[in-house]
Amino acid sequence: MEVFVWSIVFGIIGMGYFSYGKKSDNNIFLISGIALMVFPYFVEGLSLNIVVGIGLIIVPFLALKFLD
Repeated sequence: MEVFVWSIVFGIIGMGYFSYGKKSDNNIFLISGIALMVFPYFVEGLSLNIVVGIGLIIVPFLALKFLD
């Protein structure tokens, strides 16, 4: 049950990243948003789900910091 709840949370955050990336023409947020919406289908286990989700949430900010 917890994996399902976390998948919904990451999917909602992914939708936000996707819409922000599409509006601002920022491919990093766009790709990260797609990944956040899709990865729960391929990752098993609660702890791995949370680690991958938080990693995908942080990646766009790190990429903007180091690529800018």
